[in-house]
Amino acid sequence: MKMLKNLTRRVLGLCLAALLAVPVLAAEPLGAKQRQEDLDFLYEVLAGAHPDAFAKTPESEFLALKAEIAGRLETETDTEFLLDLMRLTALAGDSHTSVSVGSLANFRAYPFALVRRGESWYLSAAAPEDKDLLCREVTELAGKPVEEVIEAYGTLFSADNPVHLRRSFRQACNVADIYEYLGLVKAGEPLTVTLEGGKALTLEPMGMEEMNKLEAVRISDLIKGQPETAARDAYYFAEPLTEEVYYIQYNVCQEAEDLPMEEFAALVKKDLEGGDYRRVLLDLRNNGGGSDGVIWPLFEVLRKEMDGEDGLELVGLIGEATFSSALINAVEIQEMGGVLAGESAGGSVCHFGAVKTFSLPNSKVRGQVSSKYIDLNTLLDAAAGRGVEALEPDAQVYQTLEDTLAGKDTLVDWLLAHPERLAQKAYPSAPLTRGRFVGRLYEAAGSPEAEIGEELPFADSFGIEWYLPAVAWAKAQGVARGGAEGAFSAARPITWREAAVFLGRAAEALDLRPDPAAKRMGPAPAALAQGFDQSAVTRAWDLGLIPADADFSGGLTRAQGEELAAALRALME
Repeated sequence: MKMLKNLTRRVLGLCLAALLAVPVLAAEPLGAKQRQEDLDFLYEVLAGAHPDAFAKTPESEFLALKAEIAGRLETETDTEFLLDLMRLTALAGDSHTSVSVGSLANFRAYPFALVRRGESWYLSAAAPEDKDLLCREVTELAGKPVEEVIEAYGTLFSADNPVHLRRSFRQACNVADIYEYLGLVKAGEPLTVTLEGGKALTLEPMGMEEMNKLEAVRISDLIKGQPETAARDAYYFAEPLTEEVYYIQYNVCQEAEDLPMEEFAALVKKDLEGGDYRRVLLDLRNNGGGSDGVIWPLFEVLRKEMDGEDGLELVGLIGEATFSSALINAVEIQEMGGVLAGESAGGSVCHFGAVKTFSLPNSKVRGQVSSKYIDLNTLLDAAAGRGVEALEPDAQVYQTLEDTLAGKDTLVDWLLAHPERLAQKAYPSAPLTRGRFVGRLYEAAGSPEAEIGEELPFADSFGIEWYLPAVAWAKAQGVARGGAEGAFSAARPITWREAAVFLGRAAEALDLRPDPAAKRMGPAPAALAQGFDQSAVTRAWDLGLIPADADFSGGLTRAQGEELAAALRALME
């Protein structure tokens, strides 16, 4: 995906970027038959190419809307038809599946734009006569709360989380045709923009030619400089911020022709080895995706620095524009043991992706459709228990409007003012994975030295996991032996029986033996007694490491894993 530009430098006429992303060239106005062919084609693409187009909306609703659209093909305008196509596509509820509407539609717009800071919306661009109202909070549009208008936009813009929908709304918040299509404003009538304090603007719709001639006033005109960490026109770059904090900006998941990632990672390694840094900030706030594997040479460098004597802290910076492959990389930062700071990402933890493009036969409207479901919940411990939901930061820090105007980066300034090591969110009710449990047992054992050679412990080890030393220790001590084809399946939720086996083997490796004077109430429960390595289960049971009143038929939570590890630690004291 193309690198996103700094939000504060967008001009008013670019608010339609989400709709006008791809030019559409139709030689003649479309007839009803041509529109029907395009409608049928779009439906076939959604139903046939998407791995599960009806995951959020029953197919019956797709078909009902398709029939409704077909009933007005002879009377509606090209603009209305294209908005109909967007509405049909939006039923998929997939941020990666969309149509891009271009010059076939003669859009009109109102002379204003919005920007979101924190939980509020502000007037960010306006006609010259409204200059004094810039930066005022906007409370209502068309007499309705802004959040209610955003909800209405959700029927047109396909999104799998509210953050992505808000981003789409902001890019098209001034399109008059959308307000009319959604019934928010009557055709041809002005839009009322209500500001904090009761002040209201009454804005007439304008054609795009007239809009482009408007000498709009913008927040960007009021900004006093840019922070050192402002988005740059580069795929990636790195530099020290202080003697202790090193900064890397990663703007697109693509390799630069003039600086391959391997070479860039080597430069970062040289800098880190030559300095005395304790924290690295990896900025993904401007990254809309590409290929998630591009960054791995850099991850490998950072992993070694994190495992060094001083234990470098890795902090990933995320925000509304963090999407697709960049979203995957952000979760991988958590998998490494790093933390995420900033604002919720526009991408969802689990999501449809791997897009394929298409073009409608008559209108030439182009679009994209997901071809696979990316279930990070089953691939990474960091994503366990999280589904199709916006990725949240561990430390939430909003960019403020005041700092935007002053040319400051609120998040980076906050991080520089808070040098203490940050912690990941706990998610105590999330499923306990095999990798996380072994990691906690390793910590309970005192984190003994574990040797990781050139060959990773198991065939499915990634090499960057925070629990990799624990897995290496567990394999060397016989605590974890792996399964078929040498795999460990670290991200798989652990069962009670597996937890009992790991506990018993860990106790044996640590030479912990039951106290003959302490007796449990009978043998281990049948739910634990069936399966492999019964001796390990018996040892864990006799040591009192397993609670007798647990529900052994279900899985374990992270909180329960912490309790089991604490029980092992207590035996060692």
